Order: sequence, then C-alpha cells, then structure tokens
Amino acid sequence: MRSTKNTRAVVIGIFIIVGLIIFVLGVITLSGQRKSFSNAVSLSAIFDNVEGLQAGSNVWLNGVKVGTVKDVRFNENGKVAVSLGVDEKMQTYIHKDAKAKVGSDGLIGNKIIVLYGGTTASPTVNDGDVLAVEKIAGMEDMMATFQSNNENLLSITGDFKEISSKLANGQGTIGKLLNDETLSNSMELALANLQRAASNATEISRDVSAYTSQLQKEGTLANDLVTDTVIFNNLRSSVAEIDQLSKKANEVMATLQTASNTVNTSLTDKNTPAGAMLQDKETAASLKATIKNLETSTKKLDENMEALQHNFLLRGFFRKREKEAAKNEQ
Repeated sequence: MRSTKNTRAVVIGIFIIVGLIIFVLGVITLSGQRKSFSNAVSLSAIFDNVEGLQAGSNVWLNGVKVGTVKDVRFNENGKVAVSLGVDEKMQTYIHKDAKAKVGSDGLIGNKIIVLYGGTTASPTVNDGDVLAVEKIAGMEDMMATFQSNNENLLSITGDFKEISSKLANGQGTIGKLLNDETLSNSMELALANLQRAASNATEISRDVSAYTSQLQKEGTLANDLVTDTVIFNNLRSSVAEIDQLSKKANEVMATLQTASNTVNTSLTDKNTPAGAMLQDKETAASLKATIKNLETSTKKLDENMEALQHNFLLRGFFRKREKEAAKNEQ
C-alpha cells in the first residue's frame, strides 16, 4: 500500500515538473516573440481602421519580424495613430517611401503591421518618421462588395431568365430561328448555297491551278505567250499595228463625218445649187419645166430627123451612111 502511494506521488511530481518546464518554455517563446528591442527606431503610421491591432503586435518586413507595436491611440483628428518600435539593425532596409498596412498572422491569427515597398533611390527612415499607409478593405467593405456583387448577379440572372423566356416563346430573331420552321428551312437553304459557293470556289481554284500549270508547261501556246520573247514582241507589234489602223480608221471616219456634214449643209442651204433644187420650190418647179421642155425638144428633134431621112435631097446621104455602118459591123 505504501509503495503504491509513493509511486503515485512520483508520477504526480513528474507531471508537475513537465508542466512547469512547458510553462517556462512558453513564457520564453512568448517573450521572444514579444521582446522589446533595446536599440529601436521609433516610427509611426496613421490609420483609419486598425482592425483590432493591439500594442505588442509584431511588425514584419518581407515576412521577417523587425519590431513590435509600441502604442495604439487616437489622435486629434479621430484617426488611429500607431507607434512602431523597429530594430535599429533593420533600419537600413526600410526606406522613406515604404508603406505600412494592417495584416494578419495567418488566416485567423493576430493582427500585425506589414511594411512593404520602398526603393533604394529613397533614403532610409529616421527616428520619428511617419510612414504612408495603405487603406485595407475591412469586413464591412467586403460585405458591401459581396452585397453589390450579389445584386449584380441577381440582375444578370433575371436578364438570362427573360432572354430564355423570349427564346422559348419564339420572340426575337434567334427565337424565331429556333421555333419557326420556315426560317429554319431558309437558313438550311442559305447554308446549302454557301456550301455550293464554297464548292464552286474550290473548282475555280482548281481550274486556276491547272491553268497555272499549263503556263509552266513548255510547248503550249500559253507558255509561249508568257515566256517566248519573240512571240510576245510580234504580238506587241501586231497590237501596235492594230492600234495604228484603228487611229487611221478614226481619222477616215472623222473625214467622212466632215464631208457628210458639208453635204448635209449644202443640201439644206437654199443658197447652194443643190440646196436650191431640194429646198426651193420655185427652183424645183423651174427645173421640172426645163426638163419637160428638153424632153419635148428632143422628141421634136427626133421627128425632124425622121423627116429629113425621107427627104429626096438627103435620102442618098443617109443610105450611104447605113451601108458604111453595115460594112463596119461585118
């Protein structure tokens, strides 16, 4: 019995010692994380909202702890002034154009200050400098954004619902295409025509390719026309001669046109003989009378000649001429 009690006391003592060791290690760890730097540079930043940041929170630069938050308080403008204590050894890595923002140590961890940015062209910070801050979106801002996105999504869903309803009811061009058989058949016919046009284009391309190959084949007329300089020069000369003949023909036609115009002018002008005969009625009547008189005179002359042939004084003369004419004919 006494041995059992001693064993239990030893076990309890061991547990107590282990617990004390764990407690001490935890304190040491926490003190290491929350240590205050003996040689620290004081910096500050002004935030609108620090999201629950407290004094003692860590300050990180590129994922490395470089200091702690010394104080969090409101300033005279109602904004939150955060004082930072940064290790003096890290001062050379923080430049005046660096920015500060409130971050989180893990997904749901403690709030921290994150320093980022800064260029080597800017000098390093000095004790008492105020860093620029980046406004972060708080939970309320994110909820407002989610709400706005939700409203937009509902609006888009409503639009899609309306569009699908119109399509189902055959409204609009696409709805008619989906529901009207006539339009569907017309579309199929148009597609068939396009396919035939594509086939024709393919055939034309094939014919052009064949013609091109004929041009490249030696001995053919097409190849000779393209490659034979003698034939090409002769063809060029022929074309030039045809062009020259065409020009001469144009000149002849122009001359004929001028002559035609002159004749037409003469025929239409009463002052010219031809115009007077064609246009002046009196002249035409006089000309007709003259011709009629000539016909009458000619008839009378024939009668007189006939009478002279039967006259006894000239009868021998006419008979002699008839005999000579008969001999000449033989």
